Amino acid sequence: MIHYHGGPITPDTCAIKAWKGRHAFISFAHASQINLASEYCQTFALDNGAFTAWKAAGRNKIDWNDYYEFVARWKNHPGFDFAIIPDVIDGGEAENEALLDEWPHGDFYGVPVWHMNESDDRFIRLCNEYPRVAIGSCGEYDVKRPNLAVTRMKDLIRHVTDEYGQPIAKLHGLRMLNPLIFTKLPLASADSTNVARNIGIDKAWSGAYAPASKETRAALMVERIESHNSPGSLNYCEHRDRFNMQLQLAV
Repeated sequence: MIHYHGGPITPDTCAIKAWKGRHAFISFAHASQINLASEYCQTFALDNGAFTAWKAAGRNKIDWNDYYEFVARWKNHPGFDFAIIPDVIDGGEAENEALLDEWPHGDFYGVPVWHMNESDDRFIRLCNEYPRVAIGSCGEYDVKRPNLAVTRMKDLIRHVTDEYGQPIAKLHGLRMLNPLIFTKLPLASADSTNVARNIGIDKAWSGAYAPASKETRAALMVERIESHNSPGSLNYCEHRDRFNMQLQLAV
């Protein structure tokens, strides 16, 4: 799988340490390091920044024309992988379908988002219509509850696998670069801002052998995350996994 490390990672020296020869996830809401990522990374992907806007404003009425132009600027770069199609956090399926229809760059460049509070049928349909689908956690299935999120996703992914247990579409886990999640799901890729958020928290790096510089912290975190991989196929047991979901919901 591909591990995408989200930015901004500051200062730039830390971003270079984390991204050089690796993969970056650049949010349109914080796009200041796009030139840096395009120069040092193997590949990069673009996020629409809807989650950031949703957290900051508490609403989802956003003019996406600037984002469309941003994608147009970068979509032909040799290192560009894909762009997340705009989505409405905690919105209805009709709103998100309208944004798919509005997307101007086609499904080769764009990746739709399915949220865990949406219908299973929509996820299955997207996997049959698009080469890659992004999974967004929310509500009771937020990634902050990894066991429940994994159980929910296993129960769903089983409907879009081939005879070998491999998903028929590439699956990307939004904010899922947690080994407790991606090592249990057949994801093609996942992202998170774990490195960006944690290299500056000094109290989290204590002890006699704690790395003093942010650059060393970034290198260490990236190495730890990328030492894990996703499975090549889905390991699903209906009885066991359904019981696990009921147990997690009861906690």
